[in-house]
Formats: sequence, structure tokens, C-alpha cells
Amino acid sequence: MSYSEQQYLDLLLDILKNGDQKSDRTGTGTLSTFGRQLRFDLSEGFPLLTTKRVPFSLIKSELLWFIKGDTNIRYLLQHHNNIWNEWAFERYVKSSDYEGPDMHDFGRRSLQDEEFRQVYEQEMETFKQRILTDNHFAAQYGELGNIYGRQWRAWKTSWGETIDQLGQVIDMIKRNPNSRRLIVSAWNPEDVPAMALPPCHTLFQFYVADGKLSCQLYQRSADMFLGVPFNIASYALLTHLIAQECGLGVGAFVHTLGDAHIYQNHVEQSHKQLTREMRALPSISITHPERSIFDLDMDDIILEGYQPHPAIRAPIAV
Repeated sequence: MSYSEQQYLDLLLDILKNGDQKSDRTGTGTLSTFGRQLRFDLSEGFPLLTTKRVPFSLIKSELLWFIKGDTNIRYLLQHHNNIWNEWAFERYVKSSDYEGPDMHDFGRRSLQDEEFRQVYEQEMETFKQRILTDNHFAAQYGELGNIYGRQWRAWKTSWGETIDQLGQVIDMIKRNPNSRRLIVSAWNPEDVPAMALPPCHTLFQFYVADGKLSCQLYQRSADMFLGVPFNIASYALLTHLIAQECGLGVGAFVHTLGDAHIYQNHVEQSHKQLTREMRALPSISITHPERSIFDLDMDDIILEGYQPHPAIRAPIAV
């Protein structure tokens, strides 16, 4: 049983019972609370939820995509990861280059209409294949703007230079582990208007004590049912990878949430998850610990002992 997972389930239940009803950008509506915090002891096990299956391969490929500084969905599609497709596709269907069927009602909440869903899926599949096979098209419509990877690895300064925040922080952990400046920020106000989706996980900070690396994330907007389980596992994995790079053990992952919400079309699914018993947490191993974090491949990160309950499907709010 995972006491770490219990914190997440307790917060999910609290929002269902006591959350404020709020409208939101997507038009879906949420139950929301503000300013909460979860703490995961990484020595307990890897905090991948067991009350529903969370696809670890998607977490790995997305994190490696961030670490590489990539912001184009082609890499994700090459690894069968579709979690960023909607934002790129939305840009394309709203462009003057799009000549397909009317997508004015774009969004997964519209996919309840069977006829629309079939058209949408056909157009999305065509879009994905063009991203994978057409370099010019991928460069134009696979690009999501200066999102996480760009800010982590190539933050543009006002004088035209770039800052590799992640590389600098790793170097600082090795040279000066007691520093209170072990921070990476994804929130760049100048770039926010040009991003497909402004960063939800906006800033993270590392802390070294007793030979262990801990990480705290501030997340401005937290989709509790779909997004947060990914975010917990992603930053726990990042902590493991950087700890390995720096010759440290793992400490805690602290998750600080701004607007923590459950979308109205996730309420039923959240109740279903809360009926399930927790199971033992899995563990993580790195097959080539001598490799730099920037050289890791998907096969280098192994999840062991993961035996969750089945996945619970829910629509994403775009």
C-alpha cells in the first residue's frame, strides 16, 4: 500500500466534496480548490498511481522530449505518444492552409457526436502521418512554440543569447549542492502569448541534503484526474535521473498546486477511482547509469513491479 498515493486520493475526494464550481478556458467547467501540497517519499517506491493504470511509456517519452529541448510533436509521434496532438492539430485546422472538413466545433468534448468523431479521427490521422513524413509540414505545424523544452534548455534572453537552465542546474548541483538557486523556470512572460499551451508546471527547485536529491514543483493549473498523475510521475522520474547524474540518492518530490481542479466531465471517473484499493508502488531502474541524462533513450529507463488497476478513460479538455 502507498501512503504517498493516499495523499492524492484524499485531495481528489476533498475537491469532489468541497470544491468551488468555476468556469474555465475550455468551457467544460471545474470543481476547484487553491493552494494545496503533496509530498512523496521516493524511497517508498516510484509514485505511479496504482488505483488506475498510468501509461509510463508516455511519461518517459514526454520527459525525454523536454530534456532534449524539443518542442515539435514529431519526436512524440515517433514514440507513439499522442498527448500533445490536439494543440498542434488545433493550430493547423484554424490556419489558412487547412482545406479539410469544417472543424469549427474543434475539441474532444464535441466527439460525443459520432459523425463528427469519425471525421475528426480521419483528419487527425492524416495530420499525424504528414507530421511524420513531411519535413516542411512538421516544421510548420508540428511545432508548439517556446514551451517546456525550449525554456528548460534554450531560454532566450533580451540580448539574444540562450540559457540552458537544466544543464546549468545539474552542473550547480555537482559543484555547489547547498545552493538555494537550483531552479528551472518554464514561465517566460514574453513567450507565453506564442505558446500552444502556457506552462502548467511553471517552476521547479532542487534541494540536496544527506546525499539525497529532492525536488519541489510549483504547478499553476492542475488537472487532478488526467494531468496530475502524469506530472507526479514525470517529476519523480526527473529527480531520479538527475540524482543518478549527480551521484546522489533520491529524497522527496514535493508537489505544490495552485488551482487544483477536477473537470466536470471527470467527476464520474474520479468517483470510480476512489472505490479502488491501492497496491504496492513499482520501482525504477536505469540500465546505463554511466550515460548523461541528455543521452538517455527510452530503453534506458525500466519500470519494475507495476500492477495497477485498469485504466479509466476520460476526455481531455483542450
